[in-house]
Amino acid sequence: MTDDTTQGELQRFRDSIDNIDAALIHLLAERFKCTQQVGALKAKAGMPPADAQREAAQIGRLRKLAENAKLDPEFAEKFLNFIVTEVIRHHIAHRDGVKK
Repeated sequence: MTDDTTQGELQRFRDSIDNIDAALIHLLAERFKCTQQVGALKAKAGMPPADAQREAAQIGRLRKLAENAKLDPEFAEKFLNFIVTEVIRHHIAHRDGVKK
């Protein structure tokens, strides 16, 4: 059994985690609003949904940011790859005229 001090401290940590999770969701929503516009622009211009050069540059940039923030760069890269995969899926949907 834990004492009230431990429970209070645990709750403060959990409250902070909940706040950070909410901020992450809002940031991702804003990011996807921008990438949806990119997808629409690419579709209109006849550009391919993916841009390997841009993606490689972003991965390198994010890995450096992660290192500076004392976050595992491998984790940061996996996270970005997950997001980029979803962005490309949306870009393909734009190109193919599929509503999201």
